[in-house]
Amino acid sequence: MNTQPTQKRKILAGKLLMAITCITYYILYGITAAWAQDSGDGDAGIREATDRVRGYFDTGIDLMYAIGAVVGLVGAVKVFNKWNAGEPDTSKIAAGWFGSCIFLVIVATVLRSFFGMG
Repeated sequence: MNTQPTQKRKILAGKLLMAITCITYYILYGITAAWAQDSGDGDAGIREATDRVRGYFDTGIDLMYAIGAVVGLVGAVKVFNKWNAGEPDTSKIAAGWFGSCIFLVIVATVLRSFFGMG
């Protein structure tokens, strides 16, 4: 039994794929065009987006602090294990983990002051 597709089937499959792609594109284009016309004034949309971002900013900063806390705990466990094992590069690893936690806190503070949120 011949399982390889013939040349005609390959061409048909290519044309079918192109047709599906074009139809999908036109549907998505129509939806976005209708949505863009419905939004009204562009300035009002930008203001709404700015207000939403400002609303999520404090949550994002809290998330950054939580990530810093988790990174700090993981780092503390790794440093403790290396210290107990007597490995010589323990101070380098400790400085790296501590530095990453400090970096997250500083970035959160700088972002808050840079965007005038605090």
